[in-house]
Amino acid sequence: MTRRQADLALLLATALWGTSFVAVKSALADATPFAFLTVRFGLAALALAPGTRFRPRPTGGELSGGTVLGALVAVGFIAQTAGLVITTPSRSAFIVAVSSVLAPVIALTLLGERPRWLTAAALALAMLGIYLLTAPDAGGLNRGDLLTLVCAVCFGGQIVAVTELTRRHDPRRLVFFQVAATAVLAALATALFERPHIAWTPRFVGALLYTVLFASTICFLLQMRAQKEMSTARAALIFCFEPLFAALTSWLILGERLSVLQWSGGALILVGMVLAEPPVSRRPG
Repeated sequence: MTRRQADLALLLATALWGTSFVAVKSALADATPFAFLTVRFGLAALALAPGTRFRPRPTGGELSGGTVLGALVAVGFIAQTAGLVITTPSRSAFIVAVSSVLAPVIALTLLGERPRWLTAAALALAMLGIYLLTAPDAGGLNRGDLLTLVCAVCFGGQIVAVTELTRRHDPRRLVFFQVAATAVLAALATALFERPHIAWTPRFVGALLYTVLFASTICFLLQMRAQKEMSTARAALIFCFEPLFAALTSWLILGERLSVLQWSGGALILVGMVLAEPPVSRRPG
């Protein structure tokens, strides 16, 4: 996979994750949050199993790496879902998007991986764009915001972990172990923290199928394969597009109007991406 192909693959995954926001909101109208996550990731693990090679047997590093990824994804989704009960979607979208900026910070702190100055500047510009795009309400942090901040830290850690682990292990097997571990931890959260309920309406089934087939399988496969070819900072910058895709989906499907300020925020994200692109002459043939 060339660098350009890796960028496009991760951008596609980001677009699918962004458009899945409407599907998740629809599903939560018919199911309790943790029960939905359990079914979603359980079915995703079953869907991934036939195409995953289990020979030779997974190494301890693969199993532990997949478990770490699963724990980060599970805690992130659980915190985000619980936070949405209290905070607003716009504030949640902004706080989750902070993971794109946290990822290079985590990589620098734990791994000593320094982003190029141009990439760091582009991330700062994209972060301003995210703020304008999501237009979070004024006011101090509430409990839902703090829960969502836990999600941002987990997702930032997952971006860093994927970059490191895919250099040493089979990306497809890592995806399976990550999704399976997420399903197990979501089931544990369901048993401990809620009275599970699911109404199997056509709306719920449609939303579930969309999130299983795209957001919980194809997206993770694309992410693992693409991040093998790029730095953490580069991946984080591409992930800045997620709230832009979420906003566009809400505009097209739910009829939510975007202000001039929000469109300006989306434009800043695009400008940041262009600024971070290195000259073509520097690319190896």
